[in-house]
Parts: sequence; structure tokens; C-alpha cells
Amino acid sequence: MSDDFGLKDSEARLWHLIAERAQPDADVATIDRRIWDLFGENWAVMFTDLSGFSRQVEAFGILHFLQVIYEQKRLLLPIVSGHDGILVKTEADSFLLLFRRPDTAMRCAIAMQAACARHNLRRVPEEQVLLCLGIGYGRVLRIGDADVYGAEVNAASKLGEDTARAGQILVTRAVKDALEDTSGLAFAPLSDQIPGSHENFDVSYPRV
Repeated sequence: MSDDFGLKDSEARLWHLIAERAQPDADVATIDRRIWDLFGENWAVMFTDLSGFSRQVEAFGILHFLQVIYEQKRLLLPIVSGHDGILVKTEADSFLLLFRRPDTAMRCAIAMQAACARHNLRRVPEEQVLLCLGIGYGRVLRIGDADVYGAEVNAASKLGEDTARAGQILVTRAVKDALEDTSGLAFAPLSDQIPGSHENFDVSYPRV
């Protein structure tokens, strides 16, 4: 019988505290402080997506879907690993990734886009990996290896999955401000209002 009283399960710990917080007489401020003390960390958060993917699935079928998913993982996950990124989860054609430093996340994003550009030169249009990227940075709730929550998570998701076009890298103001090395980069403000971040940018980066 285990004697850890369930304390190793980060996700269970979080939801236990949320259940306490939901009680009518809860000391919300104290519980919130406990949650942030347990799970609050600074991370760069990256969401990836593939442009036009749903239309391609409809046109070419589920096996085409699986092939492109395979190609994306084979092509991009070694690059993520090489930049010390952490794959939190995949959902269909999207990745949720974490990096300790915004500069590392940016270098990885550029390397991923470059790999896709090289890959696509040898592929017919329906087999190309048309990558969209969104990056946020700040204090988030990291729940072990299961999930991550926070305003910058929401913003990165919106930028990467809903706003970015193929080949784009979109970032929040927090990412731009935290980058130590911006050589070769230019930042154009986005007109879109993104929940979780009031100011966001389209990054111009060196193309290979």
C-alpha cells in the first residue's frame, strides 16, 4: 500500500485545492497563494498548428491526416528536443510546448520554420507541413507533465492556432520584452485583440 497519501499526483493536488476554493466559506486568497506556491513557474509557452489542415483532411481523408501528423512529429520533435523544449501534449495537428527561456523558444521556432520550408520544397502541396506558431511567456501554473494554465498560455494558443498563417511566428508583448537577443528580428504589431495579452507581434526572422 502506498504511503504517499496521493501527494505525488500534481493534477489531483490542484483539483483538490480548486474544490476547497469552490466552498462558500473558502479563504480564497490563502488557497490561491498555495496553488501558485505549488505550481507557479515562469515558462515560454509555444503552440503550433498546421495551416489548412482541416480542409486537407476533408479533401484527402483520414490516412492523409495520419501521414501529415507523422511527418510533422518526425520533422519537428527532434528540433524541439535539441532546444530543450518539453512536449506537454498533442491535440490532432497541434503541439503544446514549454521552454525555460524565451530566447530558446524563439531559436527553436525559427529552426522549426526553416525545417518546414526545406521539407516543403520536396513535397506536393497536400503533403507540405505549413506551420503556424504562437509564443507567450510569463508565470503559469504547470501541473507536472499533464498541462499548463495561465493568461500567456491562452494568448499563445490563440496566436498559434487561430491567428498565425503558414510560416508566421507570433508572440506576445511579454515575449518581445523578455528576449535578450533580437538580432535579425523585427516585430510588427498585430491589430487583432488576443485574450490574455493586449499587445502582440508578428516576428520577421531570417529565412533559410
